[in-house]
Amino acid sequence: MAGTASAREALGRFGEELAAQHLQTLGMTILARNWRCRSGELDIVARDGYTLVVCEVKTRRGVGFGEPLESVTPRKAARLRQLAVAWLTEHAATRVDTTEGTHGYTAVRFDVVAILHRKEDGPTIEYVRGAF
Repeated sequence: MAGTASAREALGRFGEELAAQHLQTLGMTILARNWRCRSGELDIVARDGYTLVVCEVKTRRGVGFGEPLESVTPRKAARLRQLAVAWLTEHAATRVDTTEGTHGYTAVRFDVVAILHRKEDGPTIEYVRGAF
């Protein structure tokens, strides 16, 4: 059982690294990875201009339990919204003040990166901007 958990964790780390690289190629700045608080974890927090991007990453080896995107349920989306509020509160990043040179966020967006990593094909990335 421990081998299965470590293999799953390794797959998750691989997917998060691939997702972070993908977001960076789109011009985003990664602010945090695997940010945790008492309520849970955000996979990736990024900045896209003045938009804070909360990105959920789902990586799977196959579709036997469904496509990776299918695992982002309305319940999961609600939890990610709560975690985004916690992140913003902790980082006091809810305002924009260009006169002093400090920039906050004018919007928050929730994206999903779904990675299907089949051994025979290698990884495929599906990116959903503004998923919910």
